[in-house]
Amino acid sequence: MTTLLDARRLVVKVGSSLLVDEAKGEIRRDWLEALADDVARLHAKGCEIVLVSSGAIRLGRTHLALPGGPLRLEESQAAAATGQIRLAHAYQEALARHGITVAQILLTLDDSEERRRYLNARQTMATLLGLKAVPVINENDTVATDEIRFGDNDRLGARVAEMISADTLVLLSDIDGLYTGDPRIDPTATFIPEIREITPAIEAMGGNAASALSNGGMATKLIAGRIAMAAGCRMAIANGRAVGALGALIDRHARCSWFLPEASPRSARKKWIRGSLKTAGSLTVDDGAVRALSAGKSLLPAGVTAVAGDFRRGDVVDVRDPAGRLLGRGLVAYAAEDARRIAGRKSAEIERLLGFRGRDEIVHRDDLVVE
Repeated sequence: MTTLLDARRLVVKVGSSLLVDEAKGEIRRDWLEALADDVARLHAKGCEIVLVSSGAIRLGRTHLALPGGPLRLEESQAAAATGQIRLAHAYQEALARHGITVAQILLTLDDSEERRRYLNARQTMATLLGLKAVPVINENDTVATDEIRFGDNDRLGARVAEMISADTLVLLSDIDGLYTGDPRIDPTATFIPEIREITPAIEAMGGNAASALSNGGMATKLIAGRIAMAAGCRMAIANGRAVGALGALIDRHARCSWFLPEASPRSARKKWIRGSLKTAGSLTVDDGAVRALSAGKSLLPAGVTAVAGDFRRGDVVDVRDPAGRLLGRGLVAYAAEDARRIAGRKSAEIERLLGFRGRDEIVHRDDLVVE
């Protein structure tokens, strides 16, 4: 049976309608404290956790005393600016009881699609997780306009899971999973506990948002499922309204729908690298590096003898042996100009040569496919 207890890197998406009391426009403190308890329980077992949380605009709207009805763009952005402080502080207080450090990250759609910004966000989150912090992520509504918006945190959660190679994504929602129809209006709708492929028939089951505080309905959750599964990340849709909802899911006391991919995050990532039709350049390596790569190690600058092409950090490059034969492909950690400067040098020299401290590896083993 699928369980959260074996998750190593987990993204939990929290919807506004769960976190914020709809009548008062204030945070449900008992709900948040129970969530923090459950996060701390997983954290203590070594699970790395990222929270993707809505709620800033709703909280800011309350404290700015904005009128009811649809907000203008500038009013939404003002509410987000005010509410995000309150949202982050609430998470900080709740997790501080367990000695857990919270970090705030605000993203736009561009941050997940523009390569350099994607890599910067990915590395920041990976560093925070390595330092045992819990990043709390929300859409950057203070600057986002329609062209650069995710529009809902279901898709944001899936993109974050893809970014950090998470193995599990949980969408805490106001419904306990996927049904053949909308169970609120269709008494014959059947619950679907497990989905291994999002077919057109599955897509047809998407519905609309049930709450005025939520932007996403089942349709956006299915889009999130497609993104997550393509990245090798399993996803659960679960009802998060009750206090202790995540804990009930951990203990298998709560019903949910699991979306189960065929591949793991690592194998899905490497499959994407291997399938890249066009590479941006190449790195030629010495015999010592050939042996190291064959043993599953990363490629260090010291093993690189030649750099070809005009690539950017994060591009796919070929890795070739001294005779020019293709060894594999990988995502390069340095742009071509910087790679040429550090080629053949020790990792300890990188900061002196480039003026900044980058990664020790020019291609990390997790970003490398050896043929």
